[in-house]
Amino acid sequence: MCFADRNLLQVTMTSMEKELGWSRSLLSSGATLALITMAAGNLFGGMLVDRYGPRKLISLGMASLGVGMLGAGLAREPWQYVLLFGLFAGLGFGLMATSIVSAAVARFFVERRGFALGIATAGGPVGQMTLIPLAAIVLTALGWRALFVIFGLVAIALAPVAYGMLRPTDAARGTAKLTLASIGADFSYLMKSPTFHLLFWGFFICGFTSIGVIETHFIPYAVLCGFGPTTSANAFGVLSVLNLAGILLAGWLADRMNRVLLLAGIYAARGLTFLMLLAITDNPPMLFAFSALYGLFDYATIPVVASLAASHLGLRVMGFSIGLMGMSHQLGAAAGAIGGGVVFDLYNSYTGLWMMSLVLALVAAALSIVIKPQPKAA
Repeated sequence: MCFADRNLLQVTMTSMEKELGWSRSLLSSGATLALITMAAGNLFGGMLVDRYGPRKLISLGMASLGVGMLGAGLAREPWQYVLLFGLFAGLGFGLMATSIVSAAVARFFVERRGFALGIATAGGPVGQMTLIPLAAIVLTALGWRALFVIFGLVAIALAPVAYGMLRPTDAARGTAKLTLASIGADFSYLMKSPTFHLLFWGFFICGFTSIGVIETHFIPYAVLCGFGPTTSANAFGVLSVLNLAGILLAGWLADRMNRVLLLAGIYAARGLTFLMLLAITDNPPMLFAFSALYGLFDYATIPVVASLAASHLGLRVMGFSIGLMGMSHQLGAAAGAIGGGVVFDLYNSYTGLWMMSLVLALVAAALSIVIKPQPKAA
């Protein structure tokens, strides 16, 4: 639900522009603020999940998400949209982020940890591939306001359900007690770790080249290239299906091969797919080919980065380290979201954005390849 809601803006952006007369930069600013708020939610959520578990965080996040989506659907003024989508929905995105899920799951697995992380984070792509095509149908039938309201009400209804179902186990309570430590000491430890910095800045670029530019601007770009909203949403649905396959495959491979090479290869392959975006105009096969290939490498970084963080940085700081990396990911995404809107408003084209994304993805691959394959002895 969270991932689908996060991508709802790109499904509705063109319709909102036509009805409200707002610029793409203004609409992108709502997504940018949401991503910045999500970054803060990642950071503090990562620290809190180590100590209190995911139950309260996820139910609170679901409620905040619902209020933000419902309010954005009823907004009449720019400040209302930016406040409700950017702050309330953004907080919901942050408290239900994959970083929090990864931190909660990683400490319960040593063998096959990568695959466990892949399965745990696969819910996002499942939500996208089922709900985004449905959202396009609702948009056509009822309009963008009704779409936001419906998704918001569903999120609010799911908040108490999440609280009731996520009851802590005895093992989870015991793990939470063991992870209590000085945040200052943990932060100092991470700041002195070269591995942390390489993962941190690589994940910043990951956010720029995934959530920032694709999950905000892919559907508007496809519409610009001559495809209808339904076809564009279906292409994004294909992307989401391959997201699921990519996460599971990357998690499986992380248990069986050099994870450093795997992460660098994912970043490099993702970057090269941006060249395909330059050739999708009036070319449906190319549109869906890009969706499939990009989708395979989109979220595939998540289980590999989480697995490297667990082994190279340690489970004691797992929530904090993943929270910081999640924050960097969302700040990178925010830069990509607003950057894409500015590039389009200046040049009426996304070409420069795609080329920039290609270069940055290759930089992330170069950063990853420097990580030592094996962690230091405990």
